[in-house]
Formats: sequence, structure tokens, C-alpha cells
Amino acid sequence: MIAIIDYGAGNIFSVKNALDHLGLESALVKDKESVKSADAVILPGVGAFPAAMEMLNKSGLVDTIKEEAARKPFLGICLGMQLIFSKGYEFEERDGLGLIDGEVTLMQPQGLVIPHMGWNRLEKNKDCPLMHGLDGDSFVYFVHSYSAHCADEDVAAYTDYGGRITALVSHDNIYGAQFHPEKSGETGLKMLANFAALCK
Repeated sequence: MIAIIDYGAGNIFSVKNALDHLGLESALVKDKESVKSADAVILPGVGAFPAAMEMLNKSGLVDTIKEEAARKPFLGICLGMQLIFSKGYEFEERDGLGLIDGEVTLMQPQGLVIPHMGWNRLEKNKDCPLMHGLDGDSFVYFVHSYSAHCADEDVAAYTDYGGRITALVSHDNIYGAQFHPEKSGETGLKMLANFAALCK
């Protein structure tokens, strides 16, 4: 079973619908025991970094997330990906979950507007289980104004939007997608299926 953490800042229903479409067992969860008993965990998210971290802290799940992310497949989506890093600078400096060392800052695309909204091509940076079976013309859907900066060895794929933008990260069993796989057609569904396959 894949636990989708419901902490008040997520695109939870579109993620759940995508997993249902794939025939994958999943549940929206708010309690520690459900997160602990799951085979894998997804942390979705839309909105602002500080408010989301505040809601996560109030949920009482932060320590559980850190513990479970160390031992089972874990995927952060959009804002959920940003929260897995050490710090965010949206409106204010705020500590993240610290699952991957890195920072999230306002994008400064050369000659382009933010938010970055629309379909962009993924450029592979290293092998990643989530990209198995995908070709070199994989387009995914983005909606964001802030982007992550981390060690190149943790970047599985990037995209170009007035400069190189971290699109997919991979560190041990922790993954993060800046884009929305649940809104990215067959490519996104393939990635979610690949993530689920890590449980087997």
C-alpha cells in the first residue's frame, strides 16, 4: 500500500486518482501508524514552503516521515519535493525536512516569466528507477516559481526554462519530482508505476 500524506497542502486527490487508474493500492493518511505500515510514501504539495512546513509540523508527522523515508521508497511531488530539502527561501528562510541536502530559491529564468507553467522536456542526468522505460522525448507538466539546488549527483533529470532547472532528484530510496507526474499523461503514469514497483 502506498501512503499519500494528507497534511492540508496537497494535490492529494489527483495523485490518488492516478494511482487508482494504475490499479495500485493507496490511501490518504494523516496518522503515524498508517505511514509506518505503508510499503511506500508520497508527499504531495501545492502552495508555499513555510505554510506547508507549518502544517507538517502541526500534523506531528515530521519525525515519522524522516524515519520512514530512510527505509522505504519515498516520493515528494512539486512542493512536496521542495520540502525534502534542507532549506527553503519562499517569503522567509525556513528549514525543510532535510532528507536531501539542498536549498529551494526563487527561479530567475532569463527572459521568461514565473511561475513556470506548462509542458517541458526532461533531460536525463543520471540513471533513475523512475525513468525506466521512458525515451528521450519525455515531456512533463510543471507549475512552480521556486526551484531546488543540490549536488549534481542527486539530480536525476533537469529541464530548461531560461536556464537549467532541477526536475527530478534521486538519493538512495528518496525521490522528488518538481513536476506533476499525476498530470503528465502516460509519461507521468509510467513514473508512478515505476515508483510503485520499487516496493516489490
